[in-house]
Amino acid sequence: MTTPPQGQNPYGQGVQPHPGQPGQPGQPGVPQQQPYPPYNQGAPVPPPAAPSGGRRVNKLVLRIGAVIVIGIVIAVVKWQLGKSDAETTAVGDCLHNKGTQSQPDLKNTDCSSSDAEFEVIEKFDSTSSVSKCDAVKGTEVSYYQTGGGHDVVLCLKNK
Repeated sequence: MTTPPQGQNPYGQGVQPHPGQPGQPGQPGVPQQQPYPPYNQGAPVPPPAAPSGGRRVNKLVLRIGAVIVIGIVIAVVKWQLGKSDAETTAVGDCLHNKGTQSQPDLKNTDCSSSDAEFEVIEKFDSTSSVSKCDAVKGTEVSYYQTGGGHDVVLCLKNK
């Protein structure tokens, strides 16, 4: 028995290809079939791409959240800056009157300063009743401030 040339079918000798079917590989004018790409077993499959609309929604939510946070910060800063010295002062603080006796304008000052005229000995929030200072020992001057939704009464002694 003779061995057929390499790459040929030993059982197909003398058989001609059917018209319309490709012939033997390597024949001129016959298109070559490409083998399928090898199958990668165990290779990770990439996740499906997220729709671009989801990214737009996330960015929009972040922008709206940022605007809300910035608005809150601005409101808090304005509220803090809008407070008067009477609202922000505490017992033991010293004050200087930049206004007049009839229209006082009390400002916080250092107690060791020569400008310190009064010392706060008691503070009452959410009231405009200066009579509360009558019960506070050592009170020489009562001061009240109303408005802005926050009423304050200060019981003061001369410095």
